[in-house]
Amino acid sequence: MGRIKSALEIALERTEQVRGDKSSIGLFEAKQRGKRLANQYLAGETDSLEAELKKAAGEEREALRSGCFDVLVTQITLPEREEELRRLEAVGKGLAAVTGDKRFPALYQRFMETAAQYMEDAAQFDEGIKRQYAPKLRQKEEELARRLGQAVRLDPFQDPEFVALYNQHKAMLKDHYAPLAGQIGEQARALFQKA
Repeated sequence: MGRIKSALEIALERTEQVRGDKSSIGLFEAKQRGKRLANQYLAGETDSLEAELKKAAGEEREALRSGCFDVLVTQITLPEREEELRRLEAVGKGLAAVTGDKRFPALYQRFMETAAQYMEDAAQFDEGIKRQYAPKLRQKEEELARRLGQAVRLDPFQDPEFVALYNQHKAMLKDHYAPLAGQIGEQARALFQKA
């Protein structure tokens, strides 16, 4: 009668021929270090990506660059708050260091100007839509005051109708600006691949 093998024995037999390639493991680890380095840079814990990249050589440097690039390129998004503009500036400087292309800073500056314009337009949109909805909100406050017998103040974002209108118009505004963020990301990829 044959012996029944345990799951561990079967797994060991199947993986017996698999051997790790030390160079590919090293490159994988270097890429992971590059991702951590980019995150440290964005957090302000590292001043210069260029200096850190220069410490490595050959394939390790390329893997570090690749890891940094993977993190930085995903950060090219439209800002939601004013503080995010500083983060976007750091992203641009980091990508310029990683791509090594002299044209990238000017290209990214166009994106930064558009991001600032988006922030202005979003602020105007917020004020405009609240002003536009104010009469309807007052009407709802008066109706609630009549029912409850006391004055009621509503925040527009407590009203589902306002939230739906706001989200719809905000999405239209984002859709107008979002393609540029995608274009900058694609151009950064093209420059990175050439380097």
